[in-house]
Amino acid sequence: MTTETNTRAGFAAVIGAPNAGKSTLVNRLVGSKVSIVTRKVQTTRFPVRGVALHGDSQIVLVDTPGIFKPRRRLDRAMVRSAWGGAEDADVVVHLVDAAAEIAAVDGKAKAADHRSAEDVRSIVEGLKGAGKKAILALNKIDLVKRDRLLALTQTLFDTGVYSDVFMISAENGAGVDDLKAALAERMPPSPWLYPEDQSADIPARLLAAEITREKVYLRVHEELPYAVSVETTLFEERKNGDVRIEQNLYVERESQRPILLGKGGQTLKWIGEAAREELCEILDRKVHLFLHVKVRESWADDREIFRDMGLDFDV
Repeated sequence: MTTETNTRAGFAAVIGAPNAGKSTLVNRLVGSKVSIVTRKVQTTRFPVRGVALHGDSQIVLVDTPGIFKPRRRLDRAMVRSAWGGAEDADVVVHLVDAAAEIAAVDGKAKAADHRSAEDVRSIVEGLKGAGKKAILALNKIDLVKRDRLLALTQTLFDTGVYSDVFMISAENGAGVDDLKAALAERMPPSPWLYPEDQSADIPARLLAAEITREKVYLRVHEELPYAVSVETTLFEERKNGDVRIEQNLYVERESQRPILLGKGGQTLKWIGEAAREELCEILDRKVHLFLHVKVRESWADDREIFRDMGLDFDV
């Protein structure tokens, strides 16, 4: 681990509305896959720390759950977790979906874009209330015209809650290096907090559950958008170096089991194969993955589920 006095290390929280591209940005900054990325909003349920390096600086990135209007206990816990990550960080990056914002202004937005715009306003008010300055990162700039982008930048910067503005595309990497350099400069003088070769701070069994949950969303994102939870019940390293992983996939109703299983079990088989392949790559060893689908009607109100996610149940 680097310990020289000229090094820097600290925490940078990435906050934003659901589906603003936070996980994609964290993965891009780190240079490897840390947080799951899907087409569905609200997939990051707890902060995941990714470790990025730039020169003598180590940036510990906290990919927080999206900040949105909560409707149930799990939602409230996720929003509280997101704000908690921002409060504890040395730097806060507010990532905004520029395309969704402009669509909302033009009156051409889908319902999701309108919700995103409302969430952005809520975050601005939250930053004002906390008296905290953030870096504004306008994402998906490749999808909007420059003149509209500049107007949006001015409107948001005039709120007074931002210290800097960066225009980026987390998807293709445009502008991300400049943002990374700015974050590196803002890290406080400190020995590095993690070994140089460590890219994430997340337990292996939890990472395994996240990888499987991503595959669930990719396969049944229309039928079961948020009704599935994944729990790793066994993570066993064998003497020959292989890993045996057993997981429960919880659905809320019996009628959802056939959707997750698929005809002849094909859907679950695809999820298992895709998750196993990625886990083998990440863990750099052979993985034996076993999935079980179970009905757990109240999993979203289960104290153990909250504990495993690192969320506060009493909200």
